[in-house]
Amino acid sequence: MKYAVVFTQAEKSTDYQVSVPDLPGCQITEKTIDLGMEEVIKAIQSHLAILAEYGEKIPNAQGLEQHRKNYILANPHTFVHAFWAIVSIDITPYLGKSHKINVTLPELLIAQIDDKVSKSSDYKTRSGFIASACFAELQK
Repeated sequence: MKYAVVFTQAEKSTDYQVSVPDLPGCQITEKTIDLGMEEVIKAIQSHLAILAEYGEKIPNAQGLEQHRKNYILANPHTFVHAFWAIVSIDITPYLGKSHKINVTLPELLIAQIDDKVSKSSDYKTRSGFIASACFAELQK
């Protein structure tokens, strides 16, 4: 899942507040942008682990453009001081135990999937690709 994160700075502070709009309450404060990027990934993983522990649904990530529009509306005087990043998080560890299922697909479709998986670092396996496609369809 690709989560948008927003960096902001208070006027009288050199620290950055890093928030994840898709995960309410998931935010950190760090001294540098680099530390913020490292630590926000850990914060997201911790947040998702807590959600999974309590059996809560993992929130789908909205697009960055929608988050920017919402932020501009909510912060019309300070939005120019905020900047955005995207972090990619493997959410499969937070979805529960994996189960093997039998799926029947046409041979040419399987070949296209395998070709895409072999050429993309976004997908490690055929199952990962199919799971990503399912998530995208379920978000609609």
